Amino acid sequence: MDMKTYVSLDATALAELVRKGEASPRELVELSFRRLDEVEPKLHAFTAERHESALREAEHGANGVFGGVPIALKNISQALAGERLSAGSKVLADFRPERDSHFVTRLKAAGLIPVGHTNTPEFGLKNISEPELFGPTHNPWNTDHSPGGSSGGAAAAVASGIVPVAGASDGGGSIRIPASFTGLFGLKPTRGRTPVGPGAGRQWQGASIDFALSRTVRDSAGLLDALQIVQPEAAFQTPLFPGKYTEQLDRDFDKPLNIAFSLESPVGTLVSEEAKTAVLKTVRWLEGQGHRIEEKTPDIDGVQLMREYYLMNSGEMALLKKNLEQSLGRRLTEDDMEIESWLLASAGRRVSAADYSASLAAWDAAAAKMAALHEHFDFYITPATAHAAPEIGELSHSPESRTRLLQALDMARDATDQQELIYAMFLPSLSYTPFTQLANLTGQPAMSLPLHVTQANLPLGVQVMAQKGEEHRLLQLARQIEQSDLWIGQQGNPFFQ
Repeated sequence: MDMKTYVSLDATALAELVRKGEASPRELVELSFRRLDEVEPKLHAFTAERHESALREAEHGANGVFGGVPIALKNISQALAGERLSAGSKVLADFRPERDSHFVTRLKAAGLIPVGHTNTPEFGLKNISEPELFGPTHNPWNTDHSPGGSSGGAAAAVASGIVPVAGASDGGGSIRIPASFTGLFGLKPTRGRTPVGPGAGRQWQGASIDFALSRTVRDSAGLLDALQIVQPEAAFQTPLFPGKYTEQLDRDFDKPLNIAFSLESPVGTLVSEEAKTAVLKTVRWLEGQGHRIEEKTPDIDGVQLMREYYLMNSGEMALLKKNLEQSLGRRLTEDDMEIESWLLASAGRRVSAADYSASLAAWDAAAAKMAALHEHFDFYITPATAHAAPEIGELSHSPESRTRLLQALDMARDATDQQELIYAMFLPSLSYTPFTQLANLTGQPAMSLPLHVTQANLPLGVQVMAQKGEEHRLLQLARQIEQSDLWIGQQGNPFFQ
């Protein structure tokens, strides 16, 4: 197989070639590493590569639905025994887990061969992938821009043809944001659908879920078939979908759909005309297919909901810092962590148990309102991101900015002041990506579809949310749109020319 063919095929097609004996797992892994060598200097998508291990695993044959297909893993939560898993953090730079995560075990059972880990911001906290430990990952569409985060390395790996699919995770949009910025398909499943384990049952209290990025809808459907599981020790469990997601793709809907859409930022920030155009042309197409469309915004205070989200992040980071100090046998200092991590961890020490519980209750209230909306509407459509990808460095803090934030933290009088500081710190990045966090807090499935390219030749995704447990309907809709002229995929990406 030549490189052009390898890069052009999705995971489903590559696996079919292996089953037919027209390609071997070793051949695919070797092509993946050749492609990585070609593009990695321009992109910096990977934090670690597994040349010898992956080639050795390729010699064991090709079992499973994706037998012999290369995959990249995200450098957080997707653990491989003995392989470095730093989560983009300097204090975890040499951490090596003793066992595979359940998520990775199931990927391997599906026949996928991990070729390495991809870049992510420290602890997955940002919508860009520019950790101090490894440096920034670049967007294949324009290397002056970010591929997003926190699954930015995964997105760059798929959008440059290194691998057809990559492991990713989504705690506030970290699958859908990179998908929007790089022209990929990004599905965030229902809370509890694809648990990670072991020892990671409550990732961000259920806001975060692991899945993947792909170039085709059928690849994500096949991965969901392979990865969905009811894990006994998991904190959140979702009943298994009784059929096969791949068999749902080409089914028609029983009747015309009721679809709501909104162009308004839930936090009152600017939404670009390009993002609005992407949504409007999508809903016009859907209307042309006979579906009923209504512009409607849920009755949810988006600003307050984001404050509750950041409060949760504060508590989680305070616990993480405490655990790291116990394992390292020393106190961490501000030099050990990036500014976002440090401020969240510091603020988390002042978060009361009552406020933390109230924060989670606010998530449940939002989930109830979205469940009520879905009693009338099958899908809720928004921009996936309010703008196309930012430039590298645009959303990273300078040393001067870091100093100002540390001074402001010292001056904060109480927990309320600290939470206000955190909201202000994240607002510039939130302005790019205000739409995705809702589905994380409600637990709903949501996806980003690659349906628009800006005048500057940068992709922009359209987000679709559905009721909990209805990934199969999202995938049906995605498949129909994928077969239309709306779908841009990698058209315009110079790495696919």
